[in-house]
Amino acid sequence: MEPRITAGEITTRSFFDALRPMGQRLDAERTMYLGKLGVLSRFVEQGHAASSDLGAVALVSPQAISSAVGELERLEFVVRVPDDEDRRRTRAMLTVGGRRRLAQELAAEHAGLDRAIAERLAPEGRKALEGAIPVLSMLASEVSVD
Repeated sequence: MEPRITAGEITTRSFFDALRPMGQRLDAERTMYLGKLGVLSRFVEQGHAASSDLGAVALVSPQAISSAVGELERLEFVVRVPDDEDRRRTRAMLTVGGRRRLAQELAAEHAGLDRAIAERLAPEGRKALEGAIPVLSMLASEVSVD
């Protein structure tokens, strides 16, 4: 006997089935891995930060953040500087090139979605999408990464 699927599980599956193609199209617009873009975005929000601080905010391991920051440093998108308060620590900060690259990546990603919304959604669909944004934001803030 197959396990019974709840209404909530059907909603979740339908939600992912609807988002998957859009995510794939947005991924095609990017030239940089999404995780690294997230790290660059954190630098815009926080100014400069230690890898451990970024890992806590991004909910990923310190090793993953350290690796991402190292790669971004090799690409000259971030630079490491000594911590003002604790000279044993270093902080990384966004470079002009990193800020420019993040802006280019986000512009390409946003342009693709802007185009899809303009071309495929009638005014009622745009209104429904706008109404869903607060609900999606609430869900995103409550999803745990285990």
